[in-house]
Amino acid sequence: MLAACGSDGGQSSPDAGTAGSSAAETASAERELVARGEILSFACRPCHGLAPGDESPMGPHLYGVFGRQAAQLPAFDYSPALRESGIVWTAETLDAWLAQPETFVPGNGMAFAGFRSADDRRALIAYLRERTAETAPADEAPGGPRPAAALEPANETSD
Repeated sequence: MLAACGSDGGQSSPDAGTAGSSAAETASAERELVARGEILSFACRPCHGLAPGDESPMGPHLYGVFGRQAAQLPAFDYSPALRESGIVWTAETLDAWLAQPETFVPGNGMAFAGFRSADDRRALIAYLRERTAETAPADEAPGGPRPAAALEPANETSD
């Protein structure tokens, strides 16, 4: 039984909780970053939807933006500069774009001066990464939540 408790007989070392609290602190910091990004996203929403079908005459929706080549959604008329840019949207390219869109792709049609703060851009990108991901949890998938029975096969054997 002593072996199940660890070699110290179940006594915790002073650092035993450090890994757990560090992970909790990291998760908490990430939640705060995403929450800040959600607030910052209100600067984007007059022109950009975040879900498929959230089309706007001002700008394309951002759903699935990470990994997508710029100017590829058929429902939006992009500027020639953005169509010819060859950009693939990553956290790094979005950071440069959000800092100064006109400098990053001269001649693009986005009427936005940019976010000067690197911390603001990081928060917004964290939120967009979470909110615009192409895979949604089962309870957010089209058609609503799936019943638990549909998620796990039935176990017909008894012990």
